Amino acid sequence: MNRPQRARQARAALVGAAVTWAVLAAAAHAAPPAAPLAAPPALPLARSVPGGVVLVTLPGDSAAAPRAWFGEAPVLVVRQRQHWLAVIGIPLAQSAGPAELRLSSGEAATSVEPAASGAATSDTRLSFTVKPWRYREQHLQVAPAQVDLSAADLERVAREQTLIHAALATYSGTTPATLQLRSPVPGVRSSSFGLRRFFNGAARDPHSGMDIAAAAGTPVHAAAAGTVLETGSYFFNGNTVLIDHGGGLITMYCHLQTIGVARGAQLAAGAVLGTVGATGRVTGAHLHFGVALNRALVDPALFQRRAAGASRP
Repeated sequence: MNRPQRARQARAALVGAAVTWAVLAAAAHAAPPAAPLAAPPALPLARSVPGGVVLVTLPGDSAAAPRAWFGEAPVLVVRQRQHWLAVIGIPLAQSAGPAELRLSSGEAATSVEPAASGAATSDTRLSFTVKPWRYREQHLQVAPAQVDLSAADLERVAREQTLIHAALATYSGTTPATLQLRSPVPGVRSSSFGLRRFFNGAARDPHSGMDIAAAAGTPVHAAAAGTVLETGSYFFNGNTVLIDHGGGLITMYCHLQTIGVARGAQLAAGAVLGTVGATGRVTGAHLHFGVALNRALVDPALFQRRAAGASRP
């Protein structure tokens, strides 16, 4: 190879090296690939009845989640691809017929509380219908001492109900990772949500959760990730744990034999929080599992993967 040829090869090698370094430098400074969009949370089964869940598509396509209320309670709003969706818990005491969801914008939209009278807001009201639903009934004849409480017990129950209702009214700003809940304990459902018991002909409050039969000492697991909101020993509920999953979704675990978590603890889905027991006003070991959404106790079966087995009339 003569001298001119060697010179041409050297120049080509230098040019190639310069191009390679330029490509590598550009790659190093390029923006990282965009993170994939988070999948929308799995939804509960919709059933527009007292004790059920209603899903309402919200108008508009704003980047920020709209603020929504059902009555005085803030409502969970989740993103579903191209729109926002309100997930509304319907109280068992709700009458069948027309109902209304309120959306707010303006100054009041920065708060989870409804706008005060005269506040600068622009409200949108969306209507939906709550259908009638008849839950099962159970009529029992028992000794009066088993259902009539003493004055001291009534006073204790009143204090405890105030604490529990305050906990169930919690609305933290985080959105639940999922609205499909794990079963907290394996076992057969021994009593369904909404069951109305009559003792000696007198109606009692409807059953506000799901009872799962399980042996005393069986580990109880968190139905989803969340923060321990409250623990305590109550007259009716016995040893109880309440977990805040965000957005007004609260789960409660009652009649526990032992409580293995403390208030404020961060729990992963499936974490053990205690064991099945028979504490409180019960006749045998089981887990009472409750779900509250926007302060309303609703049917837990609607949040489980086998939602087709939700409480039936």
